[in-house]
Amino acid sequence: QVGYEPLPPTLGRNIFGRQVYQLPGLFAYAKHIVKLDGRAGLFKGLTPRLCSSAIGTVVHSKVLQVPGGSQMQCWGNCSPPDTSSPSQPGASKKEPVSSLEQVLKETSREMVARSAATLITHPFHVITLRCMVQFIGRETKYSGTLSAFTTIYREEGILGFFAGLIPRLLGDILSLWLCNMLAYLINTYALENGGPGTNKADRAALWGPTAPFLLPQVSTMAEMKSYSQAVTGFFASMLTYPFVLVSNLMAVNNCGLAGGLLPYAPTYSSWLDCWSQLRREGNMSRGNSLFFRKVPTGKRYVWE
Repeated sequence: QVGYEPLPPTLGRNIFGRQVYQLPGLFAYAKHIVKLDGRAGLFKGLTPRLCSSAIGTVVHSKVLQVPGGSQMQCWGNCSPPDTSSPSQPGASKKEPVSSLEQVLKETSREMVARSAATLITHPFHVITLRCMVQFIGRETKYSGTLSAFTTIYREEGILGFFAGLIPRLLGDILSLWLCNMLAYLINTYALENGGPGTNKADRAALWGPTAPFLLPQVSTMAEMKSYSQAVTGFFASMLTYPFVLVSNLMAVNNCGLAGGLLPYAPTYSSWLDCWSQLRREGNMSRGNSLFFRKVPTGKRYVWE
């Protein structure tokens, strides 16, 4: 993400069989780190990362336990309404509205919980990133979690603990809303009211006895909804990746480490400045893949 590529590109083949120059992937860089720092080098930043996860989980659960949140636990786990019994006229028309309102309320509460957890744990996130980026310049400035807190406060003040917080919050919020709203639209209009092909009777009517071999057999509608949630989550994470990249770059930018200075990264005046420069350079997706990393067009690398 910070633009550090100590290993040269290699000639390989993409998924279509064409020869292209590819940057080293996860396993190649893992071997490189082990060669220089031993296996312990693979776990730099682990302690503040574990602290961030533990504290974030506690904060997230405590916020969701605030009075008024218990009724929100129903969405996605409730059994569908019984449509076999007679209902009042117009009830079926009100159901999607009520369901949408429920999704909006739950997503709003989840947004507050995640934002609170992110705000509280962001200092640990900053320390984690800086512990890993030290590998570039072979520094030992952030050698421990407690000493890192002291160093950041002495050099940057309170604001240093929240470097890159705004794009991280924006990315989390956008990802959450995109994921939940897309999942709601798919579950409501493509699965529950998806027309022919969504149940066994429709499959049999459409395809006859060959239906089991032509279409995947999904045991329950709940499984299909879980699949849609996973797909929408992956799609949302792809769209919001630039926020993750900008946040991580701002967390290490101009902090005294080689990885946050030229030639790897210029000094950004704000996260918007970082965003605009990455966009001009066409690097908004830098570091988003662990494998099959294609060399960007026009990019040059120098190595020993």
